[in-house]
Amino acid sequence: MTNMAKALDSFADERDFALLQNDRYTFCVLSRIMKGEHELFLTDHEKLILFFTCQPYPVWIWMPDDAAMEEKERAFVLSKENGLIDGKHNFNLKYDLAEYFMKRAKEEGVELTIKTNLFAYDCPDPIEPSFKSDGAMYSATMDDFETLVEFMDMFHKETNVDQQGIEAYREQAKGCIEYGKLHFWKDAQGNCVASCNYAPNEDMASINLVFTHPDFRRKHYAENLVYEVTKLVKKEGYMPMLYTDADYVASNACYEKIGYKLKGKLCTIG
Repeated sequence: MTNMAKALDSFADERDFALLQNDRYTFCVLSRIMKGEHELFLTDHEKLILFFTCQPYPVWIWMPDDAAMEEKERAFVLSKENGLIDGKHNFNLKYDLAEYFMKRAKEEGVELTIKTNLFAYDCPDPIEPSFKSDGAMYSATMDDFETLVEFMDMFHKETNVDQQGIEAYREQAKGCIEYGKLHFWKDAQGNCVASCNYAPNEDMASINLVFTHPDFRRKHYAENLVYEVTKLVKKEGYMPMLYTDADYVASNACYEKIGYKLKGKLCTIG
């Protein structure tokens, strides 16, 4: 049976997670969200994993680096048949596959372009920031609920990523606080000035929601918070990792200063 004809399943098993181990940094989030609810999941457990949670989240597509042209075409056709090549969905994938998707979509009358260049970093040895900000890290409680909702709203509007409504952020904020991995940096006056969350997955933990309130920037709050959260993640036995927008040079330099090292690249097209 050729790969083009190979049957597809709608569930993950140990074969899929073994495949993602070869790209464990670039597809760390995919290996985590595959365990949750979804609108579409297709896998042949060998050459293709196509996973879509729901809007406004991106469609994730994993393929090996040596994927043949007919295998890339199969991924595109499956995406088209499932209504994803409509100009309304975003895709997270490797650059080679992204180029193929953009070319084929154009032939179908749909213009797809690279929206974000993503870098995947890990941090085996955290480096203490040279500038110590006033205040300290603080684990969020339900007393911080409304503040967290506000931070989520500002974060998604500013980054233009996965934007939803306030009610969705309220539900997510409740879950984050109950899970106990969301931290704020509070300045000397007790203001919540920066946020940082992390999500464990097997031996890794992806750091996210790194955001500094616009009124408190250029004081190294996020740098100090990410450093403290990174140390906490290491103490709990996980390898810290995060995604960044490759075009945000200053932000990436900040991560690198506290020990984050580039491990992989992918992109978002839409």
